[in-house]
Amino acid sequence: MDTQGKDFKRVFIIGCGDIGCRLARQWRQKRLPVSGLVRSAASAEKLHQQGIAPLVLDLDSPPEAISPTILSRLVLDQALVYYFVPPPKHGEEDQRMLHFLQLVDAQSLPARLIYLSTSGVYGDQDGQLIDEDTPTRPVAARARRRYFAEQAARQWGKARHAPVITLRTGGIYGPGRLPLKRIREQIPIIHEHLAPNTNRIHVEDLVQACMAAATRGRAGRIYNISDGAQSNMTEYFNLIADYFDLPRPPSIDWAEAEKRLSAGMLSYLRESRRLDNRRMREELGVQLRYPDLRRGLASCKTETEKG
Repeated sequence: MDTQGKDFKRVFIIGCGDIGCRLARQWRQKRLPVSGLVRSAASAEKLHQQGIAPLVLDLDSPPEAISPTILSRLVLDQALVYYFVPPPKHGEEDQRMLHFLQLVDAQSLPARLIYLSTSGVYGDQDGQLIDEDTPTRPVAARARRRYFAEQAARQWGKARHAPVITLRTGGIYGPGRLPLKRIREQIPIIHEHLAPNTNRIHVEDLVQACMAAATRGRAGRIYNISDGAQSNMTEYFNLIADYFDLPRPPSIDWAEAEKRLSAGMLSYLRESRRLDNRRMREELGVQLRYPDLRRGLASCKTETEKG
């Protein structure tokens, strides 16, 4: 698809949590009205306090179960729509994305849809440098659900000639988004020489990329969102511990890790890849504020860390 989509007059963030609120502040500074969809009244009140028009709607519910009053407030015509809702925790499909796309079909089409996905859809690449043309091979269930959502959104966009842009992000870190609790509890990590290559992006640089995708992203295009710095998971934990004057977590071998680490952590440890972020830099024009973890951690003491 070559079309870039019509100009947008408003911003609607589906799943407006921490990243959504940071993004909303940027768009409000540009004097665009911003709405946010959340699941609870408590979250809605937080949005209201920040000048974001809230809409409470649970995407686990099928469209036919949602009241017409709620649906009438889901105004997507000429809107720039960001979709930040995580998939369900179980199953092979993302029913939340399917429900959302059904809701959109009952409305006038948005100007464009930007979906925040994960680099996990690439699966294990044996530590190799990969770009957006690398074939996907998601293994972890969470990554398969993300890939399902990617495909559903892309197919929907093609069928309706609506621009859909996919951002595949590495691990997101920043103020309030560090594993300090895990480090303080001294949960072990794998020996550094056994640790997989991983990818990171500071939350502020992710917001930059989300902003750039709205005006520079090409319809149907996929963008890897990463700082491009080479690192591994154990180095990540150790650098954070050092920076916050905490003892480094104990390191263990694979045999011990199989006994002591969670299934979720083990699934991360079994995948190794490095993301090429050239398309993000050249097409979206993102100039990273935090091109490596050491510089990114300096920003994390500017806000209270409770993690």
